[in-house]
Amino acid sequence: MKKRTTKLFRGLSILGVIAVMVSCKGNQDKKVEEEVIAEANMPNIEVSEDGHYFQTEDGKPFFWLGDTGWLAFNKLKREEFQTYFKDRKDKGYNVIQIMTIHSLGVANVYGDSALVKKDLSKPLVTEGNDFNNEEAYDFWDHVDYALDVAKENNLYLGMVPVWGSPVTAGEVSIEQAKAYANFLAERFQDRDNIIWLVGGDTFGNENTELWNAIGSILKAKNPKRMVTFHPRGRTDSSDNFHNENWLDFNMFQSGHRRYDQDDTERNYGEDNYKFVNVDFNLKPAKPTLDGEPSYEGIPQGLHDTLQPLWKAKDLRRYGYWSVFAGAAGFTYGNNHIMQMHADHKIPEAYGSKTYWVDALNDPGAGQMVHLKDLMLKFDYFNRIPDESLVANQGEKYDYIAATRGNDYALFYTYTGRTIKANMGVIEGDEVEASWFNPSTGETTAVGTFKNEGVLDFDAPGESQEGNDWVLVLTAKK
Repeated sequence: MKKRTTKLFRGLSILGVIAVMVSCKGNQDKKVEEEVIAEANMPNIEVSEDGHYFQTEDGKPFFWLGDTGWLAFNKLKREEFQTYFKDRKDKGYNVIQIMTIHSLGVANVYGDSALVKKDLSKPLVTEGNDFNNEEAYDFWDHVDYALDVAKENNLYLGMVPVWGSPVTAGEVSIEQAKAYANFLAERFQDRDNIIWLVGGDTFGNENTELWNAIGSILKAKNPKRMVTFHPRGRTDSSDNFHNENWLDFNMFQSGHRRYDQDDTERNYGEDNYKFVNVDFNLKPAKPTLDGEPSYEGIPQGLHDTLQPLWKAKDLRRYGYWSVFAGAAGFTYGNNHIMQMHADHKIPEAYGSKTYWVDALNDPGAGQMVHLKDLMLKFDYFNRIPDESLVANQGEKYDYIAATRGNDYALFYTYTGRTIKANMGVIEGDEVEASWFNPSTGETTAVGTFKNEGVLDFDAPGESQEGNDWVLVLTAKK
């Protein structure tokens, strides 16, 4: 165990802003050249004017494409952050969701504890941040390092201050939570690539005062940082916090259960778009997204490892269903990556048998960018969900999601069903039709059609689960 002092000290950025180069010639003149290294700022993320989507501070669309790297802070080495974040950048992700404190006894891979005697109000911080000196490099410097590497890769970190389990267990008082929130707000006040996810797989109607306290402090002290609440499975931040001033956007967890495994009062089953349907119509308008759907490679129902595993096709379905319903983005999840599984000698959670580095290239991980690219291809801010475009709506896997702008309409079928489209809704006397493949991102032209009546569009291939397609209709110019 390292000997630690507990003086609070905000470590400098690992990247730094000044590099000093010194050259010497014997005992003669010493020349010191200071080179200022300008780090490009990450743009602040804001809510769009209509309240439903995200944009950067200069008004450009920001489509949230997240990944769940929940245990990265305490399980990844420094060089592994380089590997993980570069891979996610290359695959089009822009947000990584991470637990800061998972349990009060948490330590990183180097043995650095986050807290003094498991007291949330007492972060264990040492002076200095030299990772070549183990006595001058701590858990929080490791977080700083991860934030630097994320910034190098244009990634925002969606950081959960403290996971819900120790709070639910009664291990955290409101006063401790307030002190900790103030520490976070002060230490990371200059970090422009943080998004705060208060909560952490917990019910918002429990310990509500504590979660409100953390959210309020973080927002008041860092008003440019976005804040939301990460809820328990099959619940939504809007259930308890929609009208709180600190909550900038909603997040729901559609969870890991099949239709027949859902025993909640809502009974949405796998229909994650139903959360969006509710949130999209709330006042005041706030963006919403699925922050934790079924993970690729995790058992259906989560705990019984003998159950079938969720696959890439399921992640595509959750993504397109929710986004077409009006969500401001989507978070992908992978069983092996979320827990950073790297050692088979350690008991594997949820039946994981794959190392996280190997799971980086699981099929679904590389397919999510096609959803992001498709949405950014069109006029972003005038988009609305519109199920009335579908004349042959189905249920469960046969459900067809639809969304449109002024001059385009998009339909998603998970099973390759024929789509009966109500025409005449978007602009133009004629429309150009094409099929977009969510697995590959490729587009195939179909033809030009009169923009009137009800038209049938037969998706390629046989009708079956996972033969998913997006019908794209655009006004002919």
